[in-house]
Amino acid sequence: MRCVSAKNQVGEFMNVRQIKIFFVVIIALLCLVYAGQNVANLEAAYQSFAYVLGNVDHTVYTSSFIPSITSPALIWTALVIVVASEFLAGLLAARGALAMWSARNASAEEFNQAKKLALVGSGLGVVIWLGFFGVGGGAAFQMWQTAIGVASLEGAFQFSTSCAIVFIIVSMTDA
Repeated sequence: MRCVSAKNQVGEFMNVRQIKIFFVVIIALLCLVYAGQNVANLEAAYQSFAYVLGNVDHTVYTSSFIPSITSPALIWTALVIVVASEFLAGLLAARGALAMWSARNASAEEFNQAKKLALVGSGLGVVIWLGFFGVGGGAAFQMWQTAIGVASLEGAFQFSTSCAIVFIIVSMTDA
């Protein structure tokens, strides 16, 4: 009777490459589902953007060197940029996951090359949720002063952190 170690059993079920691919799939879904939810709730998304960009209900820092944006065209532009970026990040991550899956049994060099789109998709997720929401909404438009803004910032922090962690893990060189 042959004894199989626990390490071999786990290795046969899932290896590090497959886990990295799974992480990228999760990021792709995160980006695509949020983009889809924004489209499904487009009017509510517009109202949220108008509220934040208009510096409405600021009671702590009542003045800003960033002017309020109330132009519907500019608000729609900001919303379209965010939603399009979420879709793009999700599609890039999904394409990256497929490339990684195709290279999962290839050499380390080929697998590491297959990660490029996954890294770009995850990196774009950081840009969206840390850059657009954290810097743009949080710092520039002081959205932390309102209940709607705080909720958006908390979510953006979670999403950008998730994207950053996956970016770091996936970017580690595989042997």
